[in-house]
Amino acid sequence: MKFVDSASIRIEAGKGGAGCLGFRREKYIPDGGPDGGDGGDGGHVYFRGQESLNTLSEFRFNRLFRAKNGQPGSGQNKRGKSADHLTVEIPLGTKVYDLETDELIGEMIDHEQIMLVAKGGFHGLGNTRFKSSINRAPRKTTPGSLGEVREIGLELSIMADIGLLGMPNAGKSSLIRQISSARPKVADYPFTTLHPSLGVVSLYDEHIVMADIPGLIEDASEGVGLGFEFLKHLSRAKALLHVVDILPADASDPVENYLIIENELKKYDAELAEKPRLLAVNKMDLLPEDDRVKIVQEFLKGVDYQGEVFNISALNGLGCKDLVSGLFKLVKENE
Repeated sequence: MKFVDSASIRIEAGKGGAGCLGFRREKYIPDGGPDGGDGGDGGHVYFRGQESLNTLSEFRFNRLFRAKNGQPGSGQNKRGKSADHLTVEIPLGTKVYDLETDELIGEMIDHEQIMLVAKGGFHGLGNTRFKSSINRAPRKTTPGSLGEVREIGLELSIMADIGLLGMPNAGKSSLIRQISSARPKVADYPFTTLHPSLGVVSLYDEHIVMADIPGLIEDASEGVGLGFEFLKHLSRAKALLHVVDILPADASDPVENYLIIENELKKYDAELAEKPRLLAVNKMDLLPEDDRVKIVQEFLKGVDYQGEVFNISALNGLGCKDLVSGLFKLVKENE
């Protein structure tokens, strides 16, 4: 299953309503003048930013968005009703492209931000518009113009304060469940997280947003596994949290797992690899209490990490309060 962080959709604005060809026909006025009204304008298509959305997955199946057409004009100089505009909600952090020209139309940054992506057609003119001193009974009207049709590309970069790093099953989803209100799926097999989950972590009256990005594997920057598509979501994070499983179920080496992730970051983007970060050594509850410090020290000897280390259990919350405090401090230092 492939994570959808980009989507291609078709946008069709509404057509303008046709103008009416009409003449007054009243008792005692057999040859009345023109009274054909204008049509209504076609509906525009807008995008609106919505902070509650965090994936483009809904656009996998719904790829066509069409605004309604304006109504035609009618006699007695009645104008047709203009169509309502169509508003499509997209996640914050989405870049919007015209696929035919490769033009960047804009980027959705703020909640409730409005972006016009396709203009509706102009209304047609009724024959009343063409009456003149030399043409008292014009039979000319115009149809409404067509609305804009665009092939649109959407590309989402997750907007978060903290981006979570780690191998599949390192415990990132369990951690985000433990310290936030997010409820991502948690299961004991690789790639449980197929869509990024955003969790809001609170400390007193302050909040930070944490992004649980699907787990990386070796050569992810080359597109292996779930691929490099996820790595770009980390580029917007202010800081990173690397979660390491100190006792992997597959008996792999925690030091090697840590180095694989760090190497993938460096291969993908050197600037991303230099982002400030914390290290969380997870699943401490599975180690004998007397051996925990020694085992973590042995792990740290094998990795090139100079920052702050938090020994935690995402399952039972051990050390998580201290970790939350550390995350808030890290975000403030890098605002």
